[in-house]
Amino acid sequence: MKQTFFVAFLFGLSIASAQNFTRQDTLRGSITPERQWWDLNHYDLNVKVEPSKKYIAGYNVVRYKVLKEDKTLQIDLQEPMKIETITQDGKKLNFTSEGNAHFIKLKKRQVPGTFNELKIEYSGYPREAVRAPWDGGFSWKEDANGNPFVATSCQGLGASVWWPNKDHMYDEVDSMRISVTVPNDLMDVSNGQLESVADKGDFKTYNWVVKNPINNYGVNVNIADYTHFGEMYEGEKGPLQLDYYVLPNNLEKAKKQFVQTPMMLQAFEHWFGPYPFYEDGFKLVEVPYLGMEHQSSVTYGNNYENGYLGRDLSGTGWGLQFDFIIIHEAGHEWFANNITYKDIADMWVHEGFTAYSENLYLDYHFGTKAAAEYVIGTRANIQNDRPIIGPYGVNQEGSGDMYYKGANILHTLRQLVDDDEQWRQMLRGLNKDFYHQTVTTNQIENYLSEKSGKDLSAFFDQYLRTTMIPTLEYKIENGSITHRYIDIVDGFDMPIKISIGGTEKWLFPSAEWKTEKLKGSEVVFDKNFYIDTKKM
Repeated sequence: MKQTFFVAFLFGLSIASAQNFTRQDTLRGSITPERQWWDLNHYDLNVKVEPSKKYIAGYNVVRYKVLKEDKTLQIDLQEPMKIETITQDGKKLNFTSEGNAHFIKLKKRQVPGTFNELKIEYSGYPREAVRAPWDGGFSWKEDANGNPFVATSCQGLGASVWWPNKDHMYDEVDSMRISVTVPNDLMDVSNGQLESVADKGDFKTYNWVVKNPINNYGVNVNIADYTHFGEMYEGEKGPLQLDYYVLPNNLEKAKKQFVQTPMMLQAFEHWFGPYPFYEDGFKLVEVPYLGMEHQSSVTYGNNYENGYLGRDLSGTGWGLQFDFIIIHEAGHEWFANNITYKDIADMWVHEGFTAYSENLYLDYHFGTKAAAEYVIGTRANIQNDRPIIGPYGVNQEGSGDMYYKGANILHTLRQLVDDDEQWRQMLRGLNKDFYHQTVTTNQIENYLSEKSGKDLSAFFDQYLRTTMIPTLEYKIENGSITHRYIDIVDGFDMPIKISIGGTEKWLFPSAEWKTEKLKGSEVVFDKNFYIDTKKM
């Protein structure tokens, strides 16, 4: 099996052809008028999970702030889940449904600036994950001892696959309470800190409190016969509680493998700034699928071995120096959970920066040379099948190249900045200035242009919005190099470094032929720049 195909398969990526979008795509992926007029404040989600029946039932109390007066509010819950009743101030409300979108007719006047609540009761047999986490839902599995081993995953598909919410990424809830009732011989692990456990006879309710803003797909339920261990990490903002929940049979393996968690925090706090969710702690939770970046409750299923299920996705050997799931999924705490895309079309902001974080982890612990070899090695996984940026407003991501093409875009940009401390401050600045915010790619692109002091508009258009890789055509004769770029957008003139007889210098190609004198005849192009070269 080819490496490129293997990676695309594992990430659940496919080459997309032209697609006709539906009304449901628009209702799911756009900021509809029925979403726009109110702002999320708090969720109180209470759900009972019965693994033997693959059935869940409960309610979600949605507290929101009125931004402007309106009478219709959209809540999302996907079939076959069913809304039973909706009430506001104890009064039952009518609603109409259009597929997975439900339009609530409000009786109470919605006064701008005030806060109101809706209680939405629901139940059903939620969609079962086909191939979690890429084709997600509920994973109903068993552990080696025959105990239920249950988990949720729903990025892209949407959190409304298992609970009612405002299922669009632009609006994050400010805080949340998650109460999950499970059979009393099992444990639930969700986001945030465990506040209390209530005994209810044959069942127990685990009450978790999230004090920070959280994106919908980051909310998770993990149910198993867990055992727990933990430690304290002294980080940039003080003590950070680290908790690990694993199956009992894997306890000793987990204690050995999870020593990489403090190493991850050391590297990422150095490069990105403080872990963004100190109040909610950090957890690694074993699940029956590969793993996912659920905020403060990162899920893990990488078989307690380094690499990606034991494989090095870079082909350099460096990918076996770390556990891919610990490093990659935890990297999402900064890029996905702290800084979150408003529209999944801009998913590269999550995946490009986080794939690049693998490189920075290696840089911190193994050196810049190792990191560069790793990220350059991952270029073999790039397909250039379609642009990284997807279509907006229809819940559609772009090319899977957002991972390793995204990482190489950022690695190239680091070379252009040509000052590693400035580059580090730019990455830390992103996480500080966009702290707990939802963003667009334009905001990120403009920020990097401003902080680098360079107009990067053509740079980003080239790499994010086309499939073309800049190709440098060149010829060397009579003590000179003649060169130009082809396969580029208008205005693309990225300088690159070359080495002549061991001496480094900058070359400034553009779409026009240029000729420069050389002090030597042997030219080596710096591989850290993501371009192709063609000798004429």
